[in-house]
Amino acid sequence: MAAKRESGSGGGSILQFAPFQSSVDEGFWHRLSSLKLNKLGIDESPIPITGSYAPCSHLQVSNHLSLLTESLPSDSDEQSSTAEISRGSRNKCTVPGTLYNSNTLESFYTIDKQSLLKQEAKKIWEDIHSGKAVEDSTVLSRFLVISFADLKKWSFHYWFAFPALVLDPPATVVDLKPASLWFSSQEAESVSAACSDWRNSNLTADVPYFLLTIAPNSRATIRHLKDWEACEGDGQKLLFGFYDPCHLQNHPGWPLRNFLALILTRWKLKSVLFLCYRENRGFTDLGLSLVGEALITVPQGWGDHQCVPNAVGWELNKGRKVPRCISLAKSMDPTRLAISAADLNLKLMRWRQLPSLNLDILSSRKCLLLGAGTLGCQVARMLMAWGVRKITLLDNGRVAMSNPLRQSLYTLDDCLNGGDFKAMAAVKSLERIFPAVAAEGVVMAIPMPGHPVPCQEEDSVLDDCRRLTDLILSHDAIFLLTDTRESRWLPTLLCANTNKITITAALGFDSFLVMRHGPGPFSITHDVKTEAVNGLSADMDNLGLNNRDGGQRLGCYFCNDVVAPTDSTANRTLDQQCTVTRPGLAPIASALAVELFIGVLHHPKGIYAGAEFANSIDSGSSEQPLGILPHQIRGSLSQFSQMTLVGHSSNSCTACCSTVVSEYRKRGMEFILQAINHPTYLEDLTGLTELKKSANSFHVDWDYESDNEDDCVEI
Repeated sequence: MAAKRESGSGGGSILQFAPFQSSVDEGFWHRLSSLKLNKLGIDESPIPITGSYAPCSHLQVSNHLSLLTESLPSDSDEQSSTAEISRGSRNKCTVPGTLYNSNTLESFYTIDKQSLLKQEAKKIWEDIHSGKAVEDSTVLSRFLVISFADLKKWSFHYWFAFPALVLDPPATVVDLKPASLWFSSQEAESVSAACSDWRNSNLTADVPYFLLTIAPNSRATIRHLKDWEACEGDGQKLLFGFYDPCHLQNHPGWPLRNFLALILTRWKLKSVLFLCYRENRGFTDLGLSLVGEALITVPQGWGDHQCVPNAVGWELNKGRKVPRCISLAKSMDPTRLAISAADLNLKLMRWRQLPSLNLDILSSRKCLLLGAGTLGCQVARMLMAWGVRKITLLDNGRVAMSNPLRQSLYTLDDCLNGGDFKAMAAVKSLERIFPAVAAEGVVMAIPMPGHPVPCQEEDSVLDDCRRLTDLILSHDAIFLLTDTRESRWLPTLLCANTNKITITAALGFDSFLVMRHGPGPFSITHDVKTEAVNGLSADMDNLGLNNRDGGQRLGCYFCNDVVAPTDSTANRTLDQQCTVTRPGLAPIASALAVELFIGVLHHPKGIYAGAEFANSIDSGSSEQPLGILPHQIRGSLSQFSQMTLVGHSSNSCTACCSTVVSEYRKRGMEFILQAINHPTYLEDLTGLTELKKSANSFHVDWDYESDNEDDCVEI
C-alpha cells in the first residue's frame, strides 16, 4: 500500500502498517471436516487453533500467517483438545488463534464480526496489562477465523482477522530506512551475528519479539522482553525488534501495531526505535530489514485497564471486505472424495439421532453373502450404505438376460457372450459404485443335502466344503441369500458350529422371511470336543437349547421343520425354476436383513440377544438407540402387513441342534458327505424319523354311545 505523507502529532508522517496475509493448507480443511463430523457435530463453541509465520525471506514476497493440518486439535478423543504446538523452528513462529465454525452459511454471514474482533482484542489488552505478553510475546499476534464448512460440496467459506489495538492519535514515523544504512559497518556486522545466533537457537528461534542493544563498542546483544530492566538507562542504544513478515521498503509489518501498544502501556515510552527484522533465503538481510523511530502520543483513556481500545484487523479479499471461499472437490482424489461423501450421512447420524453409532465396527466387519442374485445385490448395496467396506459374494451362476432389471448390480453388458459369473460381475459393479470397497467374488457351488454326489466328484465337493468352511471362519457375518432351501443347510451348520452372526432372507411370491439365527448349541461350553466324544446325554440336549445367560436359544432357519432339506430343484416347471416374486419384495427383505445385522452389532448382547417385540416391557427398545431387535420378520405384500415372531431352537433341528453339530465335529467331511448322499440320514440322526412314525400311529376314537353332553376325545 502506498505511504500517505500526512503530518502526525509529533511531526513526520503517520506510521502505516502492511496488513497480515493468510494462507491455509488443504490439510487444515480436511482435519476441520473430520473434527466437525467425528467430534464437534453441531457444537459451535470456539476452537483453539495455532497459526505460524516467519520473517520475510524474499525481496519481493511477504510471508503469510499459515494454517496447517496440525493447527487444529485432533478429532481423536485421546488427544488434547488444543492444537498441536511445535516449538523451536526458525521457519515457523507459532501464534495462538481462535476458530469460530458456523453450522449454516446464513449464520456465517450474520455473525457479529465486530464483537468477535473486540473479544480477541480484549484478550491482547489483558495480556499486555497482566505481563503475559512480556513473558510470551506470541500472544501479541493473536488472530481469529470464522468459517463455514459445506461438507456436501467440499467448499469452505472463511474470513481471517488479525486484531490490532488502535492508537488514537496514530503514531508517526521518523527516518524509516534500511537497517544497513542506520547501523555503522561494525554495528551491522555485530547485529547480523547476534540475529543469526538468536535465530539458530532452538530456545529463541520462534520468539518473534525481542530487545536489541548496542554497546558503545558496537557490540550487539539480543535479549528477551522480560529483560527490559537490564537494558534501561545503561547508555546503550536500544531497539525493539520483531519478526517482520512484510517485504515492503516503506512500511513495517502488522505485528508492530500491538508491539507499540505494549511498549507504551508497560514502559511508558513515547519515542521508540524499532527494528523490522527480515531475511533473504534464510540469512539476516539488513538491507531488507528496516529501522525507524515511532513517536507515540498517549491516547485518551489508555491508562484505564478496563477501557479496551478500539480494534481493527479483518483481512481484505482483493481489496474488498468480503470472505474467501475455497472448493476442494476438484482437487481431491476421486476415491478419497467418494469415501468422505459415503461416510457423510453416517457421521451426520451421530450428531443428533445416534451418538452411539459405532462406525469403526461397521467398517471393520467382513460380511459373506451366499448368493449374488436379487437379494445378494440389494444386501451388498445396503451394507455399503451402512459403512461396511469388506464384502465377499459367493455364487456359481452367470448373469442371464432376465437378471439386470431385478438384480441391481448387473447391466446388459454382463449378460453378453454367455454371461459373466455373477460373483465377479457383482464385485466389478460394487467397485464402480464405491472404489474404496474391499469386495471379493467367489465362484463356487454350495454342496446340498438331497443332491447325491457321484464317486468321481466327491473330492471336488469336499474341497468346496472345506473352502466354504474357511470362508465362514474368516468372516464376521454370513448372509444366507440363496434361492433354495437345501443350499442354506451347510452354511447354517457351519455358522452354528463357529457361532457366527447369521442372517437369512427368503422370498415367496408376495411374502418374505427375514431372520437372525441364534448362537450355536455349544456357545456356552468350554470343552465341546470332549463332550462330543463322550456322547451327548439328555442334559446336553437341553444345554444346546439355552443361551449362555440361561435363556432359551433362538432357532435357525430349519428349527421349525419336521423334514430334512432335500432336492427342491428337480422336476420343476419354468415358473418354479425362476425366482418369481413381486419386484418390490426383494428390496424390502434385503433392507430388513441389513438393518437386523446392524442391530445385532450394536446390541450389548450381540448374537446372544433375545427376541424383542414392540411395546413389550422386556424389549429394551427404550435403551437401544436403533430400537427393538426381533428374531423373525415375516411380511406380506398382498396384505401390506409385517409381523415379528420368535422361534426357539429345536433339539431335533437338522442344522443347528447339538446332535448334528456334535456329529459334524466328530466326523467332519465324512458326516457332510453322508448327509448329502442319503436323504433320510439327517432325519434318522435327529429323531425326526421316529417322531413322524409316532405321529402316524396316533388313533382318535370317538365314543358316540356316551350320554354325556360333552364328547370325550381319547388319544
